[in-house]
Amino acid sequence: MILISAEHIKKSYTEKRLLEDINLTISSGDKIGLIGVNGSGKSTLLKIIAGVVDEEGGTITTSNQLMKAYLPQNPPFDGNLTVMEQAMAYAGMQHLPCEEYECQSMLTRLGVYDFDAKMETLSGGQRKKVAIAAVLACESNLLILDEPTNHMDSEIITFLEDYLIRYKGAVFMITHDRYFLDRICNVIVEIENGVLYSYEGNYDYYLTTKASRKEMELATERKRLAIYKKELAWIRRGAQARTTKAKGRIQRFHELEDARLEIDDSAIEMSSVSSRLGRKVIEINGISKAFGDRQLIKDFEYVLLRNDRVGIVGANGCGKTTLLNMIMGNIEPDEGWIDRGETVKIGYFSQHNEGLDEDARLIRFVSDIATNIKTNEGYISASQMLERFLFPPHMHSVLVKHLSGGEKRRLYLLSILMKAPNVLILDEPTNDLDINTLTVLEDYLDDFEGALMVVSHDRYFLDRTTRRTFAFEEGGVLGNYNGSYSDYKAKKNEEEELKKQAVKAERKAAGASASGGFDNGNAAAGSGQSVSSGRDPNRTAPKKPKFTYMEQKEFETIDDDIAALEDRLAEIDKEMGRCGSDYGKLQELQREKDSTEEALMEKMERWEYLNEIAEAIANFKK
Repeated sequence: MILISAEHIKKSYTEKRLLEDINLTISSGDKIGLIGVNGSGKSTLLKIIAGVVDEEGGTITTSNQLMKAYLPQNPPFDGNLTVMEQAMAYAGMQHLPCEEYECQSMLTRLGVYDFDAKMETLSGGQRKKVAIAAVLACESNLLILDEPTNHMDSEIITFLEDYLIRYKGAVFMITHDRYFLDRICNVIVEIENGVLYSYEGNYDYYLTTKASRKEMELATERKRLAIYKKELAWIRRGAQARTTKAKGRIQRFHELEDARLEIDDSAIEMSSVSSRLGRKVIEINGISKAFGDRQLIKDFEYVLLRNDRVGIVGANGCGKTTLLNMIMGNIEPDEGWIDRGETVKIGYFSQHNEGLDEDARLIRFVSDIATNIKTNEGYISASQMLERFLFPPHMHSVLVKHLSGGEKRRLYLLSILMKAPNVLILDEPTNDLDINTLTVLEDYLDDFEGALMVVSHDRYFLDRTTRRTFAFEEGGVLGNYNGSYSDYKAKKNEEEELKKQAVKAERKAAGASASGGFDNGNAAAGSGQSVSSGRDPNRTAPKKPKFTYMEQKEFETIDDDIAALEDRLAEIDKEMGRCGSDYGKLQELQREKDSTEEALMEKMERWEYLNEIAEAIANFKK
C-alpha cells in the first residue's frame, strides 16, 4: 500500500534552490535512508514529507490510512515540564493514539526512569530519548526520523536498530550511522544537486551501484564531448544553414550543447596539518574521579603514545567527557595525576561547537585563527581553506548563524584543524556531519601524524579510525582492549556466550539423571533412522530413550508453566502503566520483568530439550 506519494517537489531558500523536481513514493514495508551532503536539503525534504514545511511546487498525495510520527533533529522542549509531561506533549504533536503507560514503558526501555525530573536538568541525549520514546509509543505506520542516533550510546542504538527492523510500518529517516543504514534500510535515496536518486538496497548496495552510475555518467559525457567537438568544428567552418539537412544538424549541435552533464567534483580537501610532537605525549597515572556517591573513574592509568588511535565507549553519562576534560587539564582528578609533554598541542573537537562565533562572517572567523596555513603542499590562505571545506567564495561573507547545523560542524572542524594540533581529542565528532565529510575526515586521520582519542557512538567511525578501545564498565572501571570497537564487542560477546554456555551446561547436568538421561546416541537411534534387521552379535542394542521421574513430571507441567510466565509478563506491563510516576515501583517492576523474561527463555529451552526426548521415545516405539 502506498502511504505517501510526492511528485515534482520544489523548494528554495533565498536564492538557493535546494530541491528541484523531487519524486518520492513511500509504501508499507519501505525502510528508506535519506543521505546527502550538509546543506543539500535532507531535513527540508523530511519536513515536507512530515507536513511541517510547505513545498513551493509539486503535489503530495497521502493515503487515508496514513498515521505518521515525526522526530525532528533537535526536538523543542520546555525546561519547566517533567519528563512525563514533555513525553505526552511530544505524543500530542503527532495527533495519533498514544497511552501514557506506553510512553512510560518506552522511556524505561530507553533508560529514562525518573518521570518527575525537569527537562532542564537532563542532558542532550536524555532529552532526545524523551522525544524518541514519545514518537515510538504512538500508534503509527510511518516513522519519519531526523538523526535518531545523534547523542545516543551504543546500547540504545542497538535497541533502535532491533526495534526498527521489527517495526511493521514504513521508515523514512536521515542518519550518518553507516552500520545503522546497512542493517535497517532496504532503499537508499540521495539528494545531489537538488535531484533525488534512488537505490533499491541497503547502504553497501548503494555504494556499489552509485559507483557504477557515476562511471556510466562519465562515459556518456565523454562520448557527448567527442561528438560535440566534431560538430563545433563543422559549425566554425561556416556551415550554411540553407538546407533542411544542415538546419537539422545545427539543431542537434545545440541539443548536444544543452545536454552538458553537470558533474559535481567538489569534495572536502583536508591536508594533514600538525605540529612537531616530542617523545613524551600524555601519561595517565592511577586517576580516579567521583561526583558525590557516584564513582565515574577508578584507578585508571595509561601512557598515550604519539601514534595511538584510541576509541572511548560507554553509556551516556558514564564519564567519557569527564575523562577528556581531565586529560586536557580542565578538571583535576580526585586521585592520581596526568602529565602532558611540553610539545603537546591538543585540538579539542567538542560536542557543542565551543568558540564558534555565531555573529561572525565566515572569512572573518577563519582569518582570526590564521590568515595563512602551512600544509604539505605549502601555504594556503584562509579563503582557500574555506573553499577546501566546501564553502565557495559567495558564502564567505555569510554569517555563521545562517549556516545549517551540518555546515556549522564542518566549519568548527576546520577551525580545530587549522590550529595544527598534534594530539586530537574528538568528542562525538560524527554528530551532524554528513557521510562525505566523515569519509574525508577518516582519510585525514589516516595520515595524521599525532595521537588520536575519540569518544563516539558511531561504530563504523570507531572501526575505521581506532586501534585500541577504552570501555567504561561497572564501578568506574575503565577496560583497556586491544583493537577497534568491533574487536572489543566481539570479545565481550564471546565472554557472555561462554558464561551462558556454562550456565546452560550446569542446568542440563542438574536436570538429567546419570542412569536415565537422554543423549545424542539415543536420539540418533530413535529418530527414525533405518536399522538393519540382521543382528550384529558384536553390536549392543540401542538403549530405549526414556524420561527420568523428574523429567516426566516436568514434561507434564511445562506448557502450563510457560503460559503462566507469559501471563505474568502481560500483567507486569499493565502494572507499569498504572504505577504513574512511582519511580521506585517502576524500577522494581522492570527488574521483575527482566527476571521473568529470563525464566521464560530458560523454560523454552527446557521445553525443546524435553520434547526431543518425547519424540525419540515415540520414534523408538515405531
